[in-house]
Amino acid sequence: MRLCVLLISFILAFVLPNGAYCQELMCSINVQSASIQGTNKQVYENMSNALNDFMREQRWTTDKYETAERIECSLNFNITEQVSSNEFKGTLTVQLRRPVWGTAYTTTMFNVMDKDIHFRYNEGQPMVYNESSFDQDNLIPIIAYYVYVMLGIDYDSFSLNGGTEYWRKAEQICNQAQKSTFAGWKSFESTQNRYWLINNALDDNHKIFREQLYNYHRLGLDKMSESVESGRGKILECIEQLKRVKQNVSRNAYLLGLFFTAKSDEIVSIFSEAPDIEKGRAIEYLSAADPGNINKYQNIKKNK
Repeated sequence: MRLCVLLISFILAFVLPNGAYCQELMCSINVQSASIQGTNKQVYENMSNALNDFMREQRWTTDKYETAERIECSLNFNITEQVSSNEFKGTLTVQLRRPVWGTAYTTTMFNVMDKDIHFRYNEGQPMVYNESSFDQDNLIPIIAYYVYVMLGIDYDSFSLNGGTEYWRKAEQICNQAQKSTFAGWKSFESTQNRYWLINNALDDNHKIFREQLYNYHRLGLDKMSESVESGRGKILECIEQLKRVKQNVSRNAYLLGLFFTAKSDEIVSIFSEAPDIEKGRAIEYLSAADPGNINKYQNIKKNK
């Protein structure tokens, strides 16, 4: 699904000129500043345009993407404070979506609000990502970090542990940021930040979690167009495995929580039409894996 059949790719290599393949991401970046009063609003529009231009021009992988294969995502900045003429604070909401095979349905895979957004932006200054060093203005590292997190999740959903390369790249950015004065990169600052997200993804205790990204999406959702029962059964197995992750990780399960932030409504919808025995098992597993949404999961058994 991700790459064309080898024969087609071979033919296209001769038919298409170099660079004819698309950038990996179909990404929209929005900068909001409604809570900022009495400042030059043009700077935020220029910031948004510059970020979108940067994203369109930057390549993040060596894989070749057709237009229809691009990864759909969005980054929404909400600037709440302009500290100085070139220094800003706010939040960033990052969302990643994936088409489900054989359907018109698009599933949300990642949905996070980062509250530690603090960076410098100079109008007209070229935006360049240098993988070997940390940009002390902090804006491009934040974007690159979340791009690699999204690539890690997306590739994991198409092949077992297929996103490791990109999780490692996100980890590299986090490691480079340890001497930064900006918040969000260090373990002691919070239990729910960029450090802990990547720590969870690459920690051995979370190995089962990344395997379930593949099982849930490729063997579960993608198979439901062929057999609802088979696909739903695989998703039930995934939730049981995620219950094990919750039980095994006593210190911090931030990434698991983000999974259920993205998936809880979808899971309720999937099991609302299941036989009663499956509904019961789903609620049992979900109550252990994601106790914060237990009231939501109780709605599964209300649908007959």
